[in-house]
Amino acid sequence: MASRARPSKAEPAFDAARLVNRATAKLRAYDPGHDLPALRGRFGATIAELGSNENPIGPSPRALKAMRAALTETFRYPDPRGMSLKRALSGHLGVDVDRIALGNGSHELLMLLAQCFADANHSIVFSQFGFAVFPIATAAAGARAIRVPALPRSHRSAPCGHDLDAMAGAIRADTRIVYLANPNNPTGTWFDDATLASFLEKVPRNVLVAADEAYHEYVDAPGLTTALAFAGKYPNLIVTRTFSKAYGLAGARVGYLIAHPSVVAVLERLRESFNVNNVALAGAAAALRDKAWLAKSRAFNRAEREWLREELLERGYRCLPSQTNFLLCALPRDASKLERHLFERGVIVRPMGGYGLPRALRISVGSRAENRRLLKALP
Repeated sequence: MASRARPSKAEPAFDAARLVNRATAKLRAYDPGHDLPALRGRFGATIAELGSNENPIGPSPRALKAMRAALTETFRYPDPRGMSLKRALSGHLGVDVDRIALGNGSHELLMLLAQCFADANHSIVFSQFGFAVFPIATAAAGARAIRVPALPRSHRSAPCGHDLDAMAGAIRADTRIVYLANPNNPTGTWFDDATLASFLEKVPRNVLVAADEAYHEYVDAPGLTTALAFAGKYPNLIVTRTFSKAYGLAGARVGYLIAHPSVVAVLERLRESFNVNNVALAGAAAALRDKAWLAKSRAFNRAEREWLREELLERGYRCLPSQTNFLLCALPRDASKLERHLFERGVIVRPMGGYGLPRALRISVGSRAENRRLLKALP
């Protein structure tokens, strides 16, 4: 019997971390929060999952029906170009098919942008307290991160939100991408169309502006529509969206991007083959057609978010204004103790220390039963 080779005492144990490239060495794995599958086993149906910004009313029945039908074709590869969904999006958005790229969630598309257009010779600009994927995408590309301080907490309309004037001023000769999120995760804050228009006018045309609109369908603030309104004037403008939030398809992982055809063509060079599965493609296309269900989802979130915010305010918890399906609650002290207190009672919220907001909790808008459980568990 052949004996297994053993490392000599002088030879260090194998560690692949010593072999990674420079860009990967700077990365930390994305933190998804608590192990929810395990927690469901621990708490059962009583758990209140308020940490991941999911839609508690779920997807359209039409989407579920289409997904069940698509299961019969899972032995086949999905459409590699996702043309049925692209055509549905084209009609819905009023844009040509060649301006649309599909992703395994918008996360993948945001990463692809940095991988395709930036490297160690470039910088990428994003805001403090911006979406967590922005610095990850920057580091993965080996680019220099320019993190611009957010608006002060005392700002009247957008505390902790993007300071677009400062972001425009931070753009350098080597800047290749500016990442925006409107509304923003995790703050829930937003900027209006006029503010965006002023910002875009200041950005050189050789700098890509990626506006993530993951929470677009929840928006009802006066003066805020969509960055797509400016796409015709600014070919360097890119918009990303997802079916994970208002459409209730977080588990299906479908995102999309609208950009100049030349941007989409570049992304296609690196996009993984068959990156969106056939069940997800079918569900997303059907969800897009069910406008009544989307309207129901929007109305539910608007009413429940405002109800929850008022209930929290009555209990002394200050929440930032929000155009999303979550609230960012500011506390007078470190939030970890309160997060642990809620966790032990089966209420899962998201601590914000990783975002540089140790005195804040992000609380998703859940069902009325989940929200009541949260309120009951608060000290």
